[in-house]
Amino acid sequence: MSKAICPGTFDPITNGHIDIIKRASAVFNEIFVAVVRSPSKKTLFSYPERIRILKEAVKNIKGVTVEGFDGLVVKFAAKVGAKVMIRGVRMISDFEYEFQMALTNRNLNSKIETIFLMPHPQYSFISSRLIKEVAWLGADLKQFLPVCAQNALEKKIAKLPKRHN
Repeated sequence: MSKAICPGTFDPITNGHIDIIKRASAVFNEIFVAVVRSPSKKTLFSYPERIRILKEAVKNIKGVTVEGFDGLVVKFAAKVGAKVMIRGVRMISDFEYEFQMALTNRNLNSKIETIFLMPHPQYSFISSRLIKEVAWLGADLKQFLPVCAQNALEKKIAKLPKRHN
């Protein structure tokens, strides 16, 4: 197979994301990791920060390119010539949302297929939202994040006002 996209917010990229990207790169010749500019959720990291961190995190994975996009993901896929969208599914709750998105994307562009990949079990519970929360509480992030994302998150958290219980 030739090209696929792996879209997401990546706020920040986790080892679970890296696992999915590496596994996808073993199947496809070229993977475009597509960073959405304006996600529906508020991000901790800016768009340029997320792209910079992602490029650093995947720099040693052959055939992977990081690109940002704005708008419909199926339009981005068509623009780069990808016929497949890779989505990671950790839990049943992920599947319900991802299935709905896949059906919507199929209606928007029937030439783009969605393939779901499950992460390695050691990453199945990791989410960017959860990692930001435990980082705020002072957890060691080594097992959850690539070093570049860990360093960026620790610096970002250190600049935020402290919570008071």
